[in-house]
Amino acid sequence: MHIVIFGAGGVGGYFGGRLAQAGETVTFIARGEHLQAMLTTGLKVESINGGFIVPSVNATDDPTTVGAVDAVLVCVKTWQIPKAAKAIVPLLGPDTFVVPLENGVEAPSQLAEILGREHILGGLCRIASRLASPGHIQHTAIDPSIAFGELDNRPSSRTQNLLETFTNAGVQAEIPPDINVAVWQKFLFISAVSGIGAVTRVPMGMFRSQLGTRQMLEDALKECFSVAIAQGVHLPADNVANTLVYIDTLPPGTMASMQRDIMDGRPSELEA
Repeated sequence: MHIVIFGAGGVGGYFGGRLAQAGETVTFIARGEHLQAMLTTGLKVESINGGFIVPSVNATDDPTTVGAVDAVLVCVKTWQIPKAAKAIVPLLGPDTFVVPLENGVEAPSQLAEILGREHILGGLCRIASRLASPGHIQHTAIDPSIAFGELDNRPSSRTQNLLETFTNAGVQAEIPPDINVAVWQKFLFISAVSGIGAVTRVPMGMFRSQLGTRQMLEDALKECFSVAIAQGVHLPADNVANTLVYIDTLPPGTMASMQRDIMDGRPSELEA
């Protein structure tokens, strides 16, 4: 399976690195100093689960040179999706499928508008990772996992093949019973911790432990839950409570990527 990783930052660098390490044919779409570092010295992944190096990396900043591939993992920021979708067009063949791993719930529909719904899966990932320096990815928290599925939740050979590919690479992967529910469950979590973290400018361990900010966190979770229900998404009734329990298990220094972007003055998911 030839897999393109569109965006080689914390998410794409980690999961693409795992696939490349396992011997899959992987091409990274990257740019600038990060691209040059990968081409020159390879990709270094530092991980709480054990790091690794991919010494020889296939990477380019020009998707038109790659040709049609089997799968594209879209790992750019949420606000970059419309531009990325146009750049993905040259990578499509009749059977190519595209898996968005962004935060949020709109990526599949945004990609489908340009690429065609038949090419799009729903997807999400769980990991706390970042581009530490050119050619160097740091995985700092959360046991990495990935989930994906057909937008109508039907079984398919392409989702099963991708599941086996990730499993063979040592990545925890699943096809949930309802990918839309799974995406909204991830959004419930990430929207709350990103928002409260961005407002308070402190790590998760601090805002979850203070009475006032913990109440803000719970209120944010409840609000997102209400939006999901209003959209016809059947989240479990205990989703807010279970998400709070999960947040309490994360390392106290954990920060969401949107919070880091805002604190560092970079464009963030607020731009989406």
